[in-house]
Amino acid sequence: MTDLNGSRGMRLITGNSNKPLVDAIGAYLGLTPVKADVRRFSDDEIFVEVHENVRGEDMFLIQSTSAPANDNLMELLIMIDALRRASARRITAVIPYFGYARQDRKVGPRTPISAKLVANLITQAGANRVLTVDLHAGQIQGFFDIPTDNLFAQPVIVKDIQDHLGSKSPMVVSPDVGGVVRARSLARRLNTDLAIVDKRREKAGQSEVMNIIGDVEGRACILIDDIVDSGGTLCNAADALIKNGATEVYAYCTHGVLSGKAVERIQNSSLKSMVVTDSIAPTPAQQACANIRTITIAPLLGEAMRRINNEASVSSLFD
Repeated sequence: MTDLNGSRGMRLITGNSNKPLVDAIGAYLGLTPVKADVRRFSDDEIFVEVHENVRGEDMFLIQSTSAPANDNLMELLIMIDALRRASARRITAVIPYFGYARQDRKVGPRTPISAKLVANLITQAGANRVLTVDLHAGQIQGFFDIPTDNLFAQPVIVKDIQDHLGSKSPMVVSPDVGGVVRARSLARRLNTDLAIVDKRREKAGQSEVMNIIGDVEGRACILIDDIVDSGGTLCNAADALIKNGATEVYAYCTHGVLSGKAVERIQNSSLKSMVVTDSIAPTPAQQACANIRTITIAPLLGEAMRRINNEASVSSLFD
């Protein structure tokens, strides 16, 4: 049955990881999330109770697996199980930030591939589909045995750059060699130049030497990355760019993990500003930081969810 918005039995539900984002997605879609209790017993076991009938509905469960990663992951798995046992027609796990994504390969003997394990857990819990944003490694899509859509935050980032920095004609900089593909794509969209920060340690015990590949003299620079965690790489790259003649340095990252003293490090860095999306709910410290700004991906996620519900193309969002 199709409602007034054109959606066929589409319902939203969420855990505790990022309720402001869910409210924004609900506002975009004109939907109110299903009422549910997601709470803990005295021994910290998670209990879920869905308070509305979801039988035969197309359920979109929105839950980032950000810190506390294990709690949010367990909430996701238990909610999927609850919806499956409540006879939901289809369960799409909408995971704006997919935790454990950086453990996508064996880094040494007797080490796990935790991203694959988490993909198996989500599938076995009963999810029919996964929707996520800017996976750390594209091959993680192949870890799932169910359809998986990996959205790109780049259109949202491009618009923000054009709105705030368009007059500066900035050049795009990859903070390391591994991010060159992402940076090149952004530079192509902005029709601007590309530079690369090449880090290397000549000898054990010596500090890293940062070489800039490209001419940044007299240019405003934009560092682009998918995840900012400790902030060390971006802050060091910003220092190197300023040392090589850049007039000012900005950073854009999809996922603001910002663990430990990251916010303090960024606040005291050479970065003019850092922009992150709301794939992870901002902390009070992040909100209070003058040079960290948050932009929303709610319309991007909401439109993708609408298209999945209507069996329309998701990839055409990026054409």
